[in-house]
Amino acid sequence: MTSSLAPKLLLSMPQLVDPNFSRTVVLLCKHSEDGAFGLIVNRPLVTTGRVVINLEPPVSTDRELQVWVGGPMEPQRTWILVGGEREADDAASGMRITDALSLSTSPGLLRRLLEPNPPVRTRLIVGYSGWGPGQLEAELQASAWLLSDVEGELIFGTPPERMWEAAIRRLGADPASLQMSRGVH
Repeated sequence: MTSSLAPKLLLSMPQLVDPNFSRTVVLLCKHSEDGAFGLIVNRPLVTTGRVVINLEPPVSTDRELQVWVGGPMEPQRTWILVGGEREADDAASGMRITDALSLSTSPGLLRRLLEPNPPVRTRLIVGYSGWGPGQLEAELQASAWLLSDVEGELIFGTPPERMWEAAIRRLGADPASLQMSRGVH
């Protein structure tokens, strides 16, 4: 492999039947010869129960917190996607994805999400999407995914149910006319 594909958006092809990835937009955060790591960014968690967040010391809140499903792997792990310009001294900003996106696991930032006025452009994500060595490359060669540039406004400014179609249309394509096939990409 010559270079990393990350950061990019992976847009699932309409014919991708895996229920974990049907009509998904995945933020590809890391990609190397060892595999790939990404987060689905258009799948809010739909649940009628309560989500328990363990922090020391414990925190109590009445605030409704939107949780997003990042993928089928390790659903007990949490990530915080942070949009906006990164502050140089902000240790909570974590791993830089792009100049305007970073990924954090900071308990302090998680605590701030539970406060009455949480930081804007942040998402609490559970689980992730992962690919073993060569797996993502094989899926790309089989035309299971489209690649697109990362755009924070798409992630944070587009309703999740419209994000997949909007991302594909940004490429100049109609989702209904896309077909999976091997060939030139």
